[in-house]
Amino acid sequence: MKPSLSKIVQQQIKSPSPIRQIMKMADRKNIINMGLDPDDVISFGGGWVNHRAPEEMREAYMDIVSDVEKFHASGAYSATPGTMEMREALARMEHEIFGMDIGPENIIVGQSSSQLTHDLFVTIADPGDGIVLLDPTYANYYGQLVYAVGIRGVHPIAPKVYFLRAMDTEKWEFMPDVDDAIERFEKLYYAKRPKVVLFPAPDNPTSQIPPDAFARAVLDIVTEHGGYLVLDFAYKTQVFGKEPEYFSWSPKDHENLIAIHSNSKWARGLGRRMGWIEASEDVISGMERTQQISILCPDTLHQMAITQYINTSLDDGSLVRYIEQTKKEYENAAKITLKAIDENLGMRRLVPKGGLYTVMDVGRDADEFVPEVLKHTGVLFIPGGGFGQTLKNAVRISYGPLVNDTDKIVEGMERVAKYLNS
Repeated sequence: MKPSLSKIVQQQIKSPSPIRQIMKMADRKNIINMGLDPDDVISFGGGWVNHRAPEEMREAYMDIVSDVEKFHASGAYSATPGTMEMREALARMEHEIFGMDIGPENIIVGQSSSQLTHDLFVTIADPGDGIVLLDPTYANYYGQLVYAVGIRGVHPIAPKVYFLRAMDTEKWEFMPDVDDAIERFEKLYYAKRPKVVLFPAPDNPTSQIPPDAFARAVLDIVTEHGGYLVLDFAYKTQVFGKEPEYFSWSPKDHENLIAIHSNSKWARGLGRRMGWIEASEDVISGMERTQQISILCPDTLHQMAITQYINTSLDDGSLVRYIEQTKKEYENAAKITLKAIDENLGMRRLVPKGGLYTVMDVGRDADEFVPEVLKHTGVLFIPGGGFGQTLKNAVRISYGPLVNDTDKIVEGMERVAKYLNS
């Protein structure tokens, strides 16, 4: 008899995540099967940055691997929450760039923000605990909740996820009325009593930033009732204008606040996996126990190199200059994207506040629109429905991978316009 996979995995294979569907659509083999030349395809699907990592960071890696003793040290286990030097460097970076009062005792380093998010759900939520997400929001959260919270018990238990509408599709605006959003959140909260509220800032897929007033109202309510506000700061250093006040909030002052951070976006470390979480000492202690089971400890080589880079670049001011230059590159790509949409397609879109994305209203089911456009133009968008019901008739457009090739952005919109107008 052929052995079977676990029930939770069987369930998830039958219901592939939007992230997996996105990757499959952009796969080179799939492109060829559609009769297209992969080298001629212009993809707005990738959720990754494409600016250069700091040269000083590359030099830090070279310094370690070229030194026999340092390289030997990089092969040792670190402490489960990360080296003290790494956590101190991260606390220093938060203080000097965002004015946050935080110490190493409030930080745990992990393999990546994806791993840390999964482990965080295991640490703070039980089956039956409610979770509030925005609609739209990052497509991977729900799958992480299914595995982390729904896996326990004989049969897979679906997590109790409640979606708060953040997108006004009539106005095509994100939280146009913050008082209304707060009122609807309060109504949802007191009806369902969720334990966790999670949202990214800037957001994926919209690149919008929930207002300070909304974040404050959510934190006040979860604090009063013993819940958690979790902020996903994957794009924290890529805000085009003034950062919100809550970017400087510290778990030292707010024990119900948790922040997830990624090394992927700010220093283009997508493949050099590392992330960290900032939280109260109680949550960090719980995360340490969970992480002992999942990864045991984060990568020592990455910690050594990034610690060296952060401290050196803060000392000479190059880190701040690097972050500011990177912001300008993506803000420029965002402006080019919006102009290309307006001049060629005339479709409603959001103005990015940071991050890598905008969402565009295509006026019909995007699950049908996207493959049709790809087949006839060689231009790939991502259907919005995987991010929430409010984007069923929209696509996510990522300018991140094309930040150094903005002519492709314009060409892509021109191709789509030519096909639609024909």
